[in-house]
Amino acid sequence: IEGHGVMPRLNRYAKITGHAIGFITPDAERTFSVHLGAALELRPEDIVEEDIARSKVLHLEGYQLEGPTYSAVLRAVDLAGKYHTIVSLDLSDGSVVRRNKALLADFITKNVDIVFANENEARNFTGLEEQDAVAMIGEMCGVAIVKVGALGSYIHCNGATSKIPACRANAIDTTGAGDTYSAGFLYGYCQKWNLAKAGSFGSEIASNLVEKKGVMFDREEMKKIR
Repeated sequence: IEGHGVMPRLNRYAKITGHAIGFITPDAERTFSVHLGAALELRPEDIVEEDIARSKVLHLEGYQLEGPTYSAVLRAVDLAGKYHTIVSLDLSDGSVVRRNKALLADFITKNVDIVFANENEARNFTGLEEQDAVAMIGEMCGVAIVKVGALGSYIHCNGATSKIPACRANAIDTTGAGDTYSAGFLYGYCQKWNLAKAGSFGSEIASNLVEKKGVMFDREEMKKIR
């Protein structure tokens, strides 16, 4: 993590490190078998106030709204409000959404500025197809994005929905594509790009990622895209 310029804030607990085993099918799609391990031990006291105060965005995952990590999320969101830090949420997984629809709706409406979902998560959350789903989610927060893989993405803001085309790619492994899109979008958002440009940048770096096996990419290569 440090080798990639990230400052880790990791505490130790008497649990084994979590594992996520990725299975890639011939169509380049992936599924996970996950054991969360010590990740379930994230607690409110693990949240570093200074980090949130200095951050433009606090990015959360739907997984964190289930179980004991929820109290840590509430602490982080409370600090984000204190320091006017943008709160971004990825819905994470269709099954997480199905189990927590009411909680998610309430949490998003009260706390979240930007929501990311793929088409499956959006459908499970709203009961609607992509374009209608992104509009419904967008009414709960400031910006909603629904990613539809090779078909691109939809962005809803201020009552209007835009379609962002996908970039052509020879997909080998789609692991991390959604998170990479989100990272690209948030980078652009923090640079005050318009939403279409931020979404297009997310699409482009995600398309670059899926052409390789695994989730590593060359940062210098990403700079050329920017």
